Amino acid sequence: MSIPYLSIIIPAYNEEVRLPSTLTNIQSFLIKQSYPAEVLVIENGSNDRTLEVAEEIQKIFPVLTVFHLDERGKGIAVKTGMLAAKGKYRFICDADLSMPIEEVNHFLPPILVDIDIAIASREASGAVRYDEPQYRHFIGRIFNGLVQLLALPGLQDTQCGFKCFRAEAAERIFPLQTIPGWTFDVEVLFIARKIGYHIVEVPIPWYFNPHSKVKFLRDSVRMGLDLFKIRANHIQGRYG
Repeated sequence: MSIPYLSIIIPAYNEEVRLPSTLTNIQSFLIKQSYPAEVLVIENGSNDRTLEVAEEIQKIFPVLTVFHLDERGKGIAVKTGMLAAKGKYRFICDADLSMPIEEVNHFLPPILVDIDIAIASREASGAVRYDEPQYRHFIGRIFNGLVQLLALPGLQDTQCGFKCFRAEAAERIFPLQTIPGWTFDVEVLFIARKIGYHIVEVPIPWYFNPHSKVKFLRDSVRMGLDLFKIRANHIQGRYG
């Protein structure tokens, strides 16, 4: 296979149900594109048949590569995928495909030019949320307020699970990532800004999935503590 233009990285924890349809949609999308691409599924710590399901699909999906990690954590899975990918652009994609895969091209040239990092936003002008409960949106806005106060002023939505990095940016940022869980997004974007990379928010249509892996009360506390860890890491010079 030629060097891929686009790498799609899918962290997958207990995704045996959703992964087949997601990979089918991605395969159908990529067949229609003019650029070469690869797909990386990073399964880590699942206690269902996610790994076996992904490996079965790999047999009929030539550009799919499946990785297995014993350690859990979305941040660990994404970091592994980003550093294993070969694409000029490397796109994080949630396994629930709550953003239609067709939106990927809005993160790439010629629609976006000379952009280091493009992140999907449910808050940017033109974005649309479908079926999200009000309490989820409210808690998300509180967390974003903390993110803007402590780490990333001006970014309206750091936690949407679809983000695109130029290869050069990914290869500088992700080796510095330390957070293994959900708040890895804030950390890598904080590192990106510290280095001097330009980040833009891309408005998307986003469909709420009631089977989200995020446990809002438990994970919100943990994510809040992670924000202070990022500040401490910065003060201690861990980001270079």
